[in-house]
Amino acid sequence: MSKLSRREFVYMMAVLGAAPVFANSHTRMTDTSNKLEDYYKLKPFGNARFLHMTDSHAQLLPVYFREPSVNLGFFGNFGKPPHIVGEKLLDYYGIKGNKRLEYAYSCVNFEAHAKAMGKVGGFAQIKTVVDYLRDSFGKEKTLMLDGGDTWQGSATSLYTRGKDMVGAMNLLGVDVAVGHWEFTYKAEEVLENVKALNAEFLAQNVFVKETSLMNGAEAFDEDTGHAFKPYTIKKMGNARVAIIGQAFPYTTIANPQRFIPDWTFGIKEDSMQDMVDMIKETEKPDAVIVLSHNGFDTDKKMAEVCTGIDFILGGHTHDGVPEAVPVKNETGTTYVCNAGSNGKFLNVLDLDIQNGKIKDFKFTLLPIFSDLIPEDKDMKKYIEDVRLPFLKELTRPIATTEQTLFRRGNFNGSWDQIICDALLEVKEAQISLSPGFRWGTSVMPGQTITFDDLMTQTAMTYPETYARDITGSDIKAILEDVADNLFNEDPFYQQGGDMVRTGGISYKINPKAKMGERITEIVLTKTGEKLQASKSYKVAGWSTVGAKSDGEPVWETVETYLKNVKHISNVKVDTPDIIGVAGNPGII
Repeated sequence: MSKLSRREFVYMMAVLGAAPVFANSHTRMTDTSNKLEDYYKLKPFGNARFLHMTDSHAQLLPVYFREPSVNLGFFGNFGKPPHIVGEKLLDYYGIKGNKRLEYAYSCVNFEAHAKAMGKVGGFAQIKTVVDYLRDSFGKEKTLMLDGGDTWQGSATSLYTRGKDMVGAMNLLGVDVAVGHWEFTYKAEEVLENVKALNAEFLAQNVFVKETSLMNGAEAFDEDTGHAFKPYTIKKMGNARVAIIGQAFPYTTIANPQRFIPDWTFGIKEDSMQDMVDMIKETEKPDAVIVLSHNGFDTDKKMAEVCTGIDFILGGHTHDGVPEAVPVKNETGTTYVCNAGSNGKFLNVLDLDIQNGKIKDFKFTLLPIFSDLIPEDKDMKKYIEDVRLPFLKELTRPIATTEQTLFRRGNFNGSWDQIICDALLEVKEAQISLSPGFRWGTSVMPGQTITFDDLMTQTAMTYPETYARDITGSDIKAILEDVADNLFNEDPFYQQGGDMVRTGGISYKINPKAKMGERITEIVLTKTGEKLQASKSYKVAGWSTVGAKSDGEPVWETVETYLKNVKHISNVKVDTPDIIGVAGNPGII
């Protein structure tokens, strides 16, 4: 058991051959048959059930996904979930030696576990579990929530402009959704997809600009300026529950505003408080839920400064946190949850609502082990049909690998390094920069790298590459700016990604230093020369947020590189020298 007292926790499957490890978890069945209900049946509890997934990044099929070995937390988040990794995470949650849960929640023994247990996620498998959990609890008492980053992250989502995922969400039975990468399509495409979506698409923190209102741009509510419906009231059996939507607050900073020029974003904690107060006074719901894409640490701060919220079901930072984390505020406690990414997990939140309030709850983070779950036939057929027009291109082999390729962690992963190396070589650059995206699946040793695999790392609406001269001082400024986004002491100033990935340079970073002082000793790895502030260097990169670059899409750059290399055998991952992390459980 964890040294901390918990009042709710993860489930334990009968197949694991152990009693529940966590306090107040849903009790598992103990027989050994292979029926779905023997693995995913949760002990009946309460009278309202929320099923929540997030950050699937358009991964319709099962995938391999390696959890991070670096997820650093500092200041108030030091040593707190999700900033605990590897063996320390297993000790914290008391699951060391439990192979299924090691594989689900950590990077420990990843290759061995992946070989033994196979892939995770897959919308055909998720639908099987969702339908079972919905039907066994009662459809009229169950809601399916999608936390965003669903319409982006694959070749088919890019080619169909997110429509493949809208169809999948409709078939899955999603009731309420929010967004982030959804807004990286053009505004008219976003609105077209929202119209086709059976779910309610919510955002209390997205507004239409005043100038746009003057020019006739449509708003959901012209009185408030909300671009989308901010909240909804849902009847769940005899209970009435309010759900407030929170889109990613930094969308027009982290992603191009040129695609959605008429909308503004922000954390909007004051308007969130006003919204909660208004809903409680006028709607008198039995529970208030926020469906958020803030990121875990940002959600925790929102839970501290806003009162009256019962649960925040969050996303964006891809953290599979196997507990509902309690956060105290002026009037009570708000619980913060996150459901990982890539379809790997499904949150189950069961509420016991009595006399107009939540009496008790049970929270379960269900890993979706694809090898244990039969595919839903309708979803399987839908996925096959969506992929069929592109199948020849998707399955085209590019190269092979004998080492694990992954992207997840505060600094370079091996997939990131391949992109950086490709930019260096193909663009004949001295330095390469690649965004610290958290989306992207893993490729296992011995696997053939297909075009489909490459697109899980690069499929987006602004993939153009560049090669330009940048001064040493500007390169340092770029690194400092991203470091502040990642390691700022105030979670409201964090944008939830990871450090920009680099090629051709090494450097030292002190995450706890002040803005402008975190990055030191930048050195060109090829020559050992220190970066000079006034000197210009040829830098290659991709994914410019401002004006569009004029280079080819990055997947063409990387494919050219991989075809030349043919076989990946020894990728040297450039990791900076990190200062001040001794004893930090967020790094192995």
